[in-house]
Order: sequence, then C-alpha cells, then structure tokens
Amino acid sequence: MSFTVALGGKGGTGKTTIAGLLIRYMIRHGMKPVLAIDADSNSNLNDVLGVRLIETLSNARETMKKEVPTGMTKDIFMELKMEEALVESDGFDLIAMGQPEGAGCYCAANNLLTGLIERLINNYEYLVVDNEAGMEHFSRLTQKDIDLLLLVSDPSRRGLTAACRIVDLVKNLPIRVVETVLIVNQMENGHADWPEDVEKAFGGDRVFVLPADPMLAKYDFEGKPTTTLPDDAPVVKAADELFDRLLGSRWKGLGE
Repeated sequence: MSFTVALGGKGGTGKTTIAGLLIRYMIRHGMKPVLAIDADSNSNLNDVLGVRLIETLSNARETMKKEVPTGMTKDIFMELKMEEALVESDGFDLIAMGQPEGAGCYCAANNLLTGLIERLINNYEYLVVDNEAGMEHFSRLTQKDIDLLLLVSDPSRRGLTAACRIVDLVKNLPIRVVETVLIVNQMENGHADWPEDVEKAFGGDRVFVLPADPMLAKYDFEGKPTTTLPDDAPVVKAADELFDRLLGSRWKGLGE
C-alpha cells in the first residue's frame, strides 16, 4: 500500500506550492517513485513541478461520454486516455483530475476511471494528492487511507477557519486518516497564540509555520517552477526542516 500524503485548505494559501516542495523533498531523500495527483479543478501542480500537462482525466471522461472511436471498446479507450494523461518525470509521475462532472450521467466513465486509478496507485510507493478546498474530491478516489493530511492556511482568520472545517468534514467521510497537521503558510513574523478552534482541532504541537519568502513570489511571477528554488531559500529550508520532522523516520529507514 502506498504511503499517502493529502493536502487541502482554502484556495490561495499555497498548498500546491507546498505539495511541490514536498515532492522535491521526497525525491531527494529516496522516497520514490511518487505519484502526484492534482485533484484541484484549477490544475497547476504541473507548473510548480515544471512539467507539461497534455490531458486530464476529466477531459477523457467527457470524451468517452460523447463518443468512443469506432472499433474501440470503452475500456481500451480509457486506458489510452489514462496513458496520455500520465506525465512521467524524474522520480515522480503526475496525473491531473481536471474539472468536476458536468451535466448528464458519468457513471460508466467514472467506474472505469476508478478501476484504472486503483491499478495505477498500486505501482507507486508514495502518493501525494493536491486537493481542492474540502476533501470530497479525494473521497471519490479508491485510495481511502491517508497517512498524513496536511491542511494549509495563510495567517488569515478565514484560512484558519477553513482548515478547522475540513478537519470536521474529514471525520464524516469514509476515509482513514492517521495523522493531521496544520501548516500556516506565508507567515511574516512568527505567530501569536492560535485561536481556540485551531487549538481544539489540531492541538498545540500539530501546528507548523512556513515563512513568507520574496524569492518564492518572484518565481511565481516569472513563471519559474518553484521546485527549482535554491536550497538556501527561506521557504525551502523551513519546508525541509518541517518534512524532516514529519517524514524523517521514513527516509532514514530506507537505507537500513
């Protein structure tokens, strides 16, 4: 079974950037192969990772709903589309879910995709899922066990509240979550005491911070993959220290 890390949080908090930094960390520490699933309908994990996205599973599903080429079964058609959607790179592969369902019945296409995704996941030691705000999208995948749930917020009250609500939402989904932490991103000057609902949802030792980093903003503006940030960039150093704390025991055990 894959070791699964899922990310969620309010839009605009930087969770996709953190997903990219996590994948970079995992590869550098021998935690591979990694399957990255971009489950956000606004797919941009490929930009963070510096790879080109050709197809999404939603496009494949939409095409199958309308027509399948003559002489080709739906199963074979979706297999081909899955191969088109899978972006292969050094140490990781990426697949994007794309837009959610539109009008009409998608049962047949969704059932085929579910089986294909299940088979695909089984080929990877590590799975990183970048979700939309909320966790409903992830609950539709066949992988129902999350080893580490990273909820990402900015320092705003709305972002923190959204993270707390996702914690409550996850409790009502058919998903097993081993560990949940909150990452407060883009912090300027450390932090004061966290609000009561944050303390209740996460506890004092499950809340971590990552600093605001002008270099990260510069890379974003210039369209550079943020996974190519230098090792001494403040956000990279802080992220690596955080991932050491959360995942260090796994990569240190790889050589034992």
